[in-house]
Amino acid sequence: MKTLYPEILPYQTFFLETGSKHAVYVEQSGNPDGLPVIFLHGGPCSGTKPDHRRFFNPEKYRIILFDQRGCGQSLPFGELEDNATQDLIDDMERIRKRLNIDQWLLFGGSWGGALALLYAQQHTDKVMGMIIRGVFLARKQDLDWFAKSGAGLIYPEQWQRLIESIPARWHKDPVQGLCDALWGDDEMAKRRVAKEWMAWGGQVALGKDYQLGPEADHVTEKIVKQVSMEMHYARNRYFIRENQILEGCDRLRSIPTVIIHGRNDLVCPMEAGMRLHQALPEAEYIVLPNAGHVAQGEEMIDALVSATDKFAEKQVFKLNRYE
Repeated sequence: MKTLYPEILPYQTFFLETGSKHAVYVEQSGNPDGLPVIFLHGGPCSGTKPDHRRFFNPEKYRIILFDQRGCGQSLPFGELEDNATQDLIDDMERIRKRLNIDQWLLFGGSWGGALALLYAQQHTDKVMGMIIRGVFLARKQDLDWFAKSGAGLIYPEQWQRLIESIPARWHKDPVQGLCDALWGDDEMAKRRVAKEWMAWGGQVALGKDYQLGPEADHVTEKIVKQVSMEMHYARNRYFIRENQILEGCDRLRSIPTVIIHGRNDLVCPMEAGMRLHQALPEAEYIVLPNAGHVAQGEEMIDALVSATDKFAEKQVFKLNRYE
């Protein structure tokens, strides 16, 4: 059973200029001469964490983390102007060129996995491989499952709290109701819906053991901005066409890909993982019988670290063959 690699610090950090008001936080750790891998965080607006460096062998990988626009340490936090999916894809290209990388491995889960697939569809020749966890395809049915008529059947008590935080006229369209509150003038309403949305996400992602902490009654402006960004992407259907990700998979079939999905994932149900594998039949498809959505737990960590280790070994073997 593989575990996370030891904690490491970055050897370089910088803010990437984007030609807009956004300055994107980027860091590098591991081996400067190693295989380049870029970590794509979920959310949108969750940001990277130090443990995200630990999925990769620091002796073999050049580990690149970045906080997407308005997220984490990127500035300004929560900014929605010039913040759409194509902007994030363009930022990835800016990072690749800034770091003089010809090809890199894409590693992403949930929204980060969707972003990896969309980037690869535009820049196929720049991708040496993909590791996709907790498949999110950004279809209407995926958003509806989480925020309309799906997961609420599993956790009806927490769902009722979320629904009751918005006016009754929006109970059939909770995303619009949340948006109305978040972009309205009532500060109490903003904080109320932000609190319940965060509680809902935690409940579905972490399961029955999730509980609001003592800080939950104090909803900060940062939390409101984070939830607002999630709704910004959700109400705009993630700035892509319906079913765009699956329809574009034909051009990805030559890219070595590993798809890892937890059977107990209630944020992104198994159907999405199966559909992606059907679109990418050459990909390695790993279903974890006891894992959920988050990149935590022995089973999920073992699968992810095993995938990065295996990819590194394959690349070293290829290099040795042609020396």
